[in-house]
Amino acid sequence: MDIFHSMQENLKVTEQKIVILAEESFSVLESKAATVLIRYHARNIVAVIDSIKAGKSASEVIGIGEGIPVVANLHEAMSYNPTLLAVGIAPPGGELPLNWRPVLVEAISNGLHIVSGMHHFLSDDVGLSNLAAKHGVILWDVRKPPENLPIGTCQASGISSTIILTVGSDCRTGKMVTAIELTNGLRSADKKAIFCATGQNGIMVSGWGIAIDAVISDFTAGAAETIVLQGARDNDVLVVEGQGSLVHPGYSGVTLSLLHGSQPDAMIFCHQPTRMQVARHTIKFPPLGEMINQYEALVYPIKPAKIIGVSLNTFDLMSDQALEAVELVEAETGLPTTDVIRFGSEKLVNPIIDVSEKKDLRDAFPGA
Repeated sequence: MDIFHSMQENLKVTEQKIVILAEESFSVLESKAATVLIRYHARNIVAVIDSIKAGKSASEVIGIGEGIPVVANLHEAMSYNPTLLAVGIAPPGGELPLNWRPVLVEAISNGLHIVSGMHHFLSDDVGLSNLAAKHGVILWDVRKPPENLPIGTCQASGISSTIILTVGSDCRTGKMVTAIELTNGLRSADKKAIFCATGQNGIMVSGWGIAIDAVISDFTAGAAETIVLQGARDNDVLVVEGQGSLVHPGYSGVTLSLLHGSQPDAMIFCHQPTRMQVARHTIKFPPLGEMINQYEALVYPIKPAKIIGVSLNTFDLMSDQALEAVELVEAETGLPTTDVIRFGSEKLVNPIIDVSEKKDLRDAFPGA
């Protein structure tokens, strides 16, 4: 099964002029898809649609994307000659906001391709699909999983590549961004590394992967295994994007499937230090050390793996506060800690290289 793909029919993000639809939602946390596209494909973004924040630039709203205008509607965005409209949010449940459908109709009628990470598959909407066919437009539902996925069979434990999985205390703590930044850092250190996307936003950035949360539960570990086996074909280090959290009542299932399906050699723990409880719940976080122990205990019977570093999301702290948070977490956990966006990834890349070199040594000398 080959899951490497750009967009359907070879439509690539890096070759498009993109307008992002984030109506009444454009912010760091509420429009995660918009934020990640701007972070990693800024040169391709021509405008963001949000009538509430119209007149500002993206950088004024989310701190990145200098010069990218926020406009009130698609009509205004068309003056920037976009070729693709990206749905910039993936709300809980992944349903299409009712007031967004007319915008999609307008976009298709203007010849714009559409990429969406929602559970509501645009390509299954007869009206939108027929209109897209009429205008020669591609509808790419990045969350739609491939067919015939297997159940998990522990094949990932036998590959020679080093597998790193990002895990975390909660959803939206930076697991995807951490995985991308670690991959880039490893490449800068001359390692053949690949980012393995397991969510819709990661797929938009990388052009390949499987959105694990859209897979039938019996096959989620098999989907994670499929991603790892695919990524290992020509890479020495695989950095697998984590999802959810073991302590999140809504998303813990997909977290466990990734633990058992990807068979990591080591893990990086992601956390937002200002967050005291699980998103949209009143469940308070256990101590960091306890959460780290939970991950290590649950993966142990399948394939022992340690958490070797902590990645903090300090976007809502001042720089001196972020440094203090890093120091506090290092003291509490005894693990190298950083914010990969603010302070770089080197602090976490070096332990990964150590794990990779030790695995290479064991593979070369099995009895050593």
